[in-house]
Amino acid sequence: MKLPAPGFVFKPPVYVCQRAPFLPSELCGRLDKPFWADAPWTDDFTDIEGDVRPVPRFRTRAKMLWDDEYLYVGAELYGNEIWAHLTERDSVIFYDNDFEVFIDPDGDCQEYVEFEMNALNTVWDLLLTKQYLNGGTPVDAFDIQGLKTAVYIDGVLNDPSADNKMWSVEIAFPLKVLNQVARRNYPAEGRYWRVGMSRVQWLVDTVANKWVKRINPETGTPYPEDNWTWPATGGVNMHLPETWSFVFFTDATKPGKRFEIPPHEFVRWQLRKLYYAQNEYCRRFGKYTSSVDTLAAMCEAVEFTVKPWIEHTSDFFSIRCEFEGRLYVQYSDGRSIVK
Repeated sequence: MKLPAPGFVFKPPVYVCQRAPFLPSELCGRLDKPFWADAPWTDDFTDIEGDVRPVPRFRTRAKMLWDDEYLYVGAELYGNEIWAHLTERDSVIFYDNDFEVFIDPDGDCQEYVEFEMNALNTVWDLLLTKQYLNGGTPVDAFDIQGLKTAVYIDGVLNDPSADNKMWSVEIAFPLKVLNQVARRNYPAEGRYWRVGMSRVQWLVDTVANKWVKRINPETGTPYPEDNWTWPATGGVNMHLPETWSFVFFTDATKPGKRFEIPPHEFVRWQLRKLYYAQNEYCRRFGKYTSSVDTLAAMCEAVEFTVKPWIEHTSDFFSIRCEFEGRLYVQYSDGRSIVK
């Protein structure tokens, strides 16, 4: 699992998630209907590594809404390569082309939800106890009870000869389930969650009017998949909740108010960069350091506006600072909290 590149700049998108204008009818997968009309689009998805990689060859964009019962996500995935084969729930869906949503309601980088679906409307929902890079365990037994999903295909599934244009999805995540990992940060006016989205797209060839994954002749295995995301995480790794977008909830259906990332989130990012540096220092020298200056010198693209200090043992560390009367702590297991 890769960390963001050293020069990765912390500029997550801000998305205003409006209250749904009315209760939706049964989901059909289409977004060209009144329910979604006033919901803003996200920016187009980019490569997961950002501008250092080519612009995705197919367009992807998404929308969100919410009400007292659900968080709604809709997405359009353009491109003629519309195929899927997995039909069993909780299969490893990204072995097909897929659409993915990651949700960290309290922003502590632990206990977050991952959701994937393919063009057959087969889903995989799981809970991550913490990030994989910190030894996190995926809980496949986690099921989003009451989840609703639908797929629409403008074309024909698994048919390269068809006039395929795009596929789109609608998802209704029950808040009674998501709130279980929200630590009381339930959706309400002005509150925000951290959300990331991803599209996996494999390189394919057409053989006997079927799409097959393109094989690298040197390895005899498929070429790596493309990962197109909102936002870019700076590394080939979606499991970096600290880089995900800020999704602000508003009770308005057509809000005029703007929302901005609060200053304390930039403080958390400063500690996060020191956390990356501390792990790199340990990799190089086999131990942790208590020198903030040493770690700061290893960081790029960060302006330090706080004065952190480090507490550590041989196998544990925390990086702390005070800001506006509160204590901020970044732990070695990845958890980020504000006391």
